[in-house]
Amino acid sequence: MTAGLTRARWTHIALPTGDLDKAIEFYTTLTPLVVVERFEDEAGQSAWLSNEGQVETPFVLVLVAFDKDRGQQLGLLRPFAHLGIEVPERADVDALAERARELGCLHWEPRDMPGPVGYICALKDPDGNVVEISHNQKVYETVRKLWGDA
Repeated sequence: MTAGLTRARWTHIALPTGDLDKAIEFYTTLTPLVVVERFEDEAGQSAWLSNEGQVETPFVLVLVAFDKDRGQQLGLLRPFAHLGIEVPERADVDALAERARELGCLHWEPRDMPGPVGYICALKDPDGNVVEISHNQKVYETVRKLWGDA
């Protein structure tokens, strides 16, 4: 593994949030993301979340909470725009949908969709952003196969 960046890379997506702690709780409870780092300055706070141990091709969800926006719902990804997370088992979609239903944040009920979409549901984070949970969408597998890493 090289120590530094050797070419341009897609590294993150940043979303504003009106409540950083609530957003972190959502993403670390209902998705596989973990907190990598937290930051604070005179304008507010932010956090980097990623898959645990994602070292070779790090990609980060940056949640940014500006003090001036505290308490507002700042979702940008809706009604269809979304973050996508793929899970290994169909039952994982159902389990996350059930948990989201209990928490009042289920956006789309689980459903089978034509390829390449697969079996999906969607959740809404505390700011109203849509997070799609999919099984058998094969984004991870297809990209690795096409680029020779599988």
